[in-house]
Amino acid sequence: MTIRDTRKDKYAKVPKVRLAALLTILEDPKLNKSGSTDLMEQKSFTIVHGPNFVDVSYCNFIAQKPEIAKLWADEILKMAYNLIAINASPMTFLHKAYKKLCLSADRANKVSVKNIVKLFARHGDDKKRVEVALEAAGLPSGKNDTVLLEKFTWETFLVFYHMLTNRLEVEKVFCALTEQPYSGNRKTKLRGMSVEQLVKFLNEEQRDPRLNEILYPYADTNKALEVIRDYEPIKENIAKNVLSCEGFLKYLMSDENTVMSMEKLDQCDDMDQPLAHYFINSSHNTYLIGHQLTGRSSVEMYRQCLLAGCRCVELDFWNGRLEEPVIVHGFTLVPEISAKEVIEGIAESAFKTSEWPVILSFENHCNPRQQAKIAGYCREFFGDMLLDSPLEAFPIEPGVALPPPSLLKRKIIIKNKKKHRNHHHHMRNTPGGESQFHVELNQPGESRPTEMQGNGEIPRPLLEKEGSRESSEEENEVANGEIPDGGALDVVSSSSDEEEGALTPEEIHEREVTSPERGTTDAEEEAGAEISALVNYVQPVHFHSFEAAEKRSRSYEMSSFVETHSSNLLKESPMEFVNYNKRQLARVYPRGTRVDSSNFLPHQFWNAGCQLVALNYQTLDLAMQLNLGIFEFNNRSGYLLKPDFMRRPDRRFDPFAESTVDGIIAGTVSVKVISGQFLSDKRAGCYVEVEMYGLPADTVRKRFRTKTVPNNCINPVWDEEPFVFKKVVLPELASIRIVAYEEGGRACLGNRVLPIVGLRPGYKHIALRNEAGQPLGITSLFVHVKVGDYVPHGLSDFAEALANPIKYQSELEKRAQQLSVFQDDEEMEQEGGDGDPPHTPVKKIDSRTSQGDGSLNVGEDGPNKLSKTKSNGEVPDTTMTAHESTPIGSQTSKLLIEAEGLDKLWNNKSVKEKRIELEKNIDKLRKKYEKERQNLTQQQEKRRSQLQKSHSKLVKKYSANKGIEPTGTVKRESTQELGSMQEELEARLQELEKSYQASLNELGQAILLAEKKLQEKYHEPEKA
Repeated sequence: MTIRDTRKDKYAKVPKVRLAALLTILEDPKLNKSGSTDLMEQKSFTIVHGPNFVDVSYCNFIAQKPEIAKLWADEILKMAYNLIAINASPMTFLHKAYKKLCLSADRANKVSVKNIVKLFARHGDDKKRVEVALEAAGLPSGKNDTVLLEKFTWETFLVFYHMLTNRLEVEKVFCALTEQPYSGNRKTKLRGMSVEQLVKFLNEEQRDPRLNEILYPYADTNKALEVIRDYEPIKENIAKNVLSCEGFLKYLMSDENTVMSMEKLDQCDDMDQPLAHYFINSSHNTYLIGHQLTGRSSVEMYRQCLLAGCRCVELDFWNGRLEEPVIVHGFTLVPEISAKEVIEGIAESAFKTSEWPVILSFENHCNPRQQAKIAGYCREFFGDMLLDSPLEAFPIEPGVALPPPSLLKRKIIIKNKKKHRNHHHHMRNTPGGESQFHVELNQPGESRPTEMQGNGEIPRPLLEKEGSRESSEEENEVANGEIPDGGALDVVSSSSDEEEGALTPEEIHEREVTSPERGTTDAEEEAGAEISALVNYVQPVHFHSFEAAEKRSRSYEMSSFVETHSSNLLKESPMEFVNYNKRQLARVYPRGTRVDSSNFLPHQFWNAGCQLVALNYQTLDLAMQLNLGIFEFNNRSGYLLKPDFMRRPDRRFDPFAESTVDGIIAGTVSVKVISGQFLSDKRAGCYVEVEMYGLPADTVRKRFRTKTVPNNCINPVWDEEPFVFKKVVLPELASIRIVAYEEGGRACLGNRVLPIVGLRPGYKHIALRNEAGQPLGITSLFVHVKVGDYVPHGLSDFAEALANPIKYQSELEKRAQQLSVFQDDEEMEQEGGDGDPPHTPVKKIDSRTSQGDGSLNVGEDGPNKLSKTKSNGEVPDTTMTAHESTPIGSQTSKLLIEAEGLDKLWNNKSVKEKRIELEKNIDKLRKKYEKERQNLTQQQEKRRSQLQKSHSKLVKKYSANKGIEPTGTVKRESTQELGSMQEELEARLQELEKSYQASLNELGQAILLAEKKLQEKYHEPEKA
């Protein structure tokens, strides 16, 4: 059972089915001496548990005193979200499994064998394996047998574990480290690991080479002796200072040998940077617990997201019945929930697991009266937590950075359209010249023109797609519950009005031309004065361009981007996007066609520095698994500090960089999957995949996969070649994902997301997680991880020499001695002669050339010229000397070749011919591509035309059959059918467009590949 929340006092949930039992308790004078219902409420608390954020259950308790209820609720919540416990070692989880079996003992203190077998296996063959292991450990193994707790000790359980898993792969590693021969059928006892061997193992295999030697010293003899004392089970070995294979395994599975650095789980980031310098854990359409169009809404989802560390949630307000605002997904079949209950739930859960600021992203479609109610609820429930005015040190002015999270602890920030007191020509004047803050309160019997009589609801019109001048492919669709920040351009006195006031008349005219007025049917309502007063540091505005945003330099303005628009901006202006995110917030949300609530991979926008990458929390897909894994760092605060080069204005960063980023050392990661333990209680085959996510150049998917081990999930062994990520350009943004699958990919048996910056090298056991990021208990993988700095091919010796010059010099001397056996007798005599200094390169040339006829032409100055030096002590240039000392005659043993310049080589006739031939072939390829592209375009236009013609014929035929009203309008009952026809046409046109784009992409890739191969062919040397 995964505990997700505890609630006390009035927030404790009491199911209706148990109401009668509760009333009985209230009436019992022994349990409720005061007879007060309020006091009984203070004694109650609820435990919320479930496998994910959606499927939760409730368990209710009543304590004897309110203090006891509070103590239990608080402490249970702390244990549930204890990061050290969640990141515990496999040995800790194994001990928990042992304790669970002990707690299942009956009154006679006996543990049933059935319970032991059930913990590890369900299939008949696997059950037999467990029974055999029990018998080998000296325990009863019959189906109806029991084990006394006195005999079922922790040590006995470990023996049973060894018999069941048969960790021969660990024994193989142990033999390699202790220089012993390995045998799978060993009959003799293994020799223990000495202190010297253990020190070498700790320093060479387990130590992170990236660590500073002063802050993190190398292991010494004392450290090795400490490891032996802590993990060696045999006392005789402790006295002899040796570590047995059993003790070695205990160390490998211990909390001291976790795969992630515990320091990264603490509050390790600097929280005094501006708000825009952090990645912020964000949610999209938080109220939904399923499908975007037909799913359900829940107040509970807000609580679960906030408890999981989410710091930005979304609220879509609409007018509700009886003048009470509701939260609902507009234009869909999703049921509504009470806005008041949501705000109350946020107030109770916002800072239970993280004290860092929460951003509430309001999308407001309410009338002024109901907006005023929302503002009132915010002030009522949030109280002092509500940030309703800016901080004195950080005024809302151009050029002033956003405040840091450290100054916003336990504060709730509202993101909503804001009214401004500036009046501009673009604003509409209210009737009678009234102030823009005037709220016309209608009489109870009256209704606004856009409101329905009776219930106060605004009719929700059909979906309309907003145009955009930023990109023809941008999808500002309301199908996903999103309105581009700032609403429509004709909304009265919104944030965009002040924005327009800062522009020149030419810019305003250009904007009016490129962005014509649109209807407000699907736009947000104008901001009321009451709710506008709550908005400060997060003011939504329309995005126009990076240049305009930089010119305005207003850090408090933020824009939301649909994922398709963000991708286009990222492709067109990657470095400008990064610079934009250094100054102000950007929110990215899923496109409207993701009606199944799927998610995009967040790394593509984290790479650009986007802070609020909003995901659908109800869908625990790959994207959410990455999100949960990464935001576990920094004490699960929901805030992660961006790398230095993504924050500093004087640094430039290209998210598509393939070479080493300036000032950042690229890394190398190697992962060898050795074995698995208890991956499933089913009898099935299994395999493991290793992936990396980060920059496009670092992302590796579906490339590294182990073989499939058939019919064994208890202790599968792979022990294959390591998976090497040779060059990780930006380790700070990269993460490894290790996932175990059932054979055929039918089910994910467990996964783990490991950010590179917190990865610890060595032989490690990785405790796997479920999709919600919760530990799976004893399920683990045994791997060998190596990390280091990237060294280009051919420079490894040079890097080694820089790291250890003394060792490198000794290696050179050793190699020179080894090569001496190949020397001629004359060379040996010269070296062992009068103790002359070693020959210089020029002297070597002289000695070689003198072996001809004994003559040597050294010029006018003779041999003395070679030994001359300049007046400042420098050795003269020997280039001329080498030319002058070149021997003349037919008996010359070697000739010195003079290098030619690059320009001369390019002008060579044969090179010119090859270059012309290459250019002609490339030109042919490009012409071929253009011709095929035109053919594809013509076919696309033809198909579109055919579809539209057939649709028009179908509509005409349908209208003729149904008949036309005298007024000239189609019959009311036919409207829905015509609408469905139109939707079908649009869907088919979208499918056609996707197919066309896919064909274009395939064609472009094929041409690029052909061009690359052609260039490689011409650059390869000709074979003899």
